Amino acid sequence: MTKKKVQNLLKHLVCILLCLTVILPFYMVVINSFKSKGEASRMSLALPKEWLFSNYTEVIDKGNLIQGFSNSLLYALVATTLGVVLCAMAAFVMCRKRTRLNVFLYYFVLCGLFFPVNYVTLVRVLSTLHLNDTRQGIIMVFTSAMIPFCVFTIRNFVVSVPVELDEAAVIDGAGPISLFFKIIMPLLKPTMVTCFILQFMGVWSDFLTPLYLSSKSKMFPMTMAVYQFFGKNKSYWNYIFADIVLTCIPVVIVYMIGQKYIVGGMTSGAVKE
Repeated sequence: MTKKKVQNLLKHLVCILLCLTVILPFYMVVINSFKSKGEASRMSLALPKEWLFSNYTEVIDKGNLIQGFSNSLLYALVATTLGVVLCAMAAFVMCRKRTRLNVFLYYFVLCGLFFPVNYVTLVRVLSTLHLNDTRQGIIMVFTSAMIPFCVFTIRNFVVSVPVELDEAAVIDGAGPISLFFKIIMPLLKPTMVTCFILQFMGVWSDFLTPLYLSSKSKMFPMTMAVYQFFGKNKSYWNYIFADIVLTCIPVVIVYMIGQKYIVGGMTSGAVKE
C-alpha cells in the first residue's frame, strides 16, 4: 500500500508540474496585460498595483484588431466549413466505392500529411489563377491544406457505419445527395465537429500562409496584426500582452464549446481502417 501511495503521489506531482507549465505562462500574459508599461516590463507574476483595462481599448484602437478579427473569422469559418463538408463527401465516396482510382486518390491525398508546403510554387499557381493577394486565394489555400487530415479522419469513421443503412435508404428512394446529407452526415457529426475545431484553431493561428500570400494590410488576419503591432510597440509589453489575450480568446471559446466532441471523434475515426 505504501508503494502505491508513493506512486500515486509522484503521478499527481508530475500532473501538477505539467499543468503549471501551461497555466503559468498564460497567467503571466493575462496579469501583465492589465499593468502599466513599467510593471509589465518586469514580467512578474504579481498582481498589478492598478488594473488598467484601458490597455485593451488602446490595443483595439491602435492595433487595427477589428479588421484583423474580421479577416481571421472569415478565413477560419469559410475555409473550415468548406473543407470539412467537402472532405466528408469525398471520404464517403472513397470508402463506399473502392475502385482502383479511389484507392489511389486516397493514398495520394494522404501524402499531404507528410510533405511540407512549397510557398514559392503556391504563389506561382495563385498568380496564374489571378488569385494572388485576394481573400479567395487565401481561403482556397487554407481549405486545401486541411484535406489530408480531414479525409483520413472522416474516412476511418465512415468505415464503421454499416453499409446496410445506405441500402435501406436507397430502397426508400434516397439519391446520393439525400443519402449523404440525411443519413450519413448526422452519423459523422462527432468526427466532423472534431475536424472543424482542430482546423479552425489551425487556420486562426496560422502566420506563414497570410505572410506569404498577402501584402495588403486590409487582408491581414489577427496573427499578422499582432506581428505588426509588436514591431511598432516593442517596449510596451502591457499592450503586447493585451494583444495576445485578445487573439487567443476566440480559439479558447471555440475549443470550450466543442471539446466534448474531440475525444469521441478522434477515437472513433482512428480505430478502424
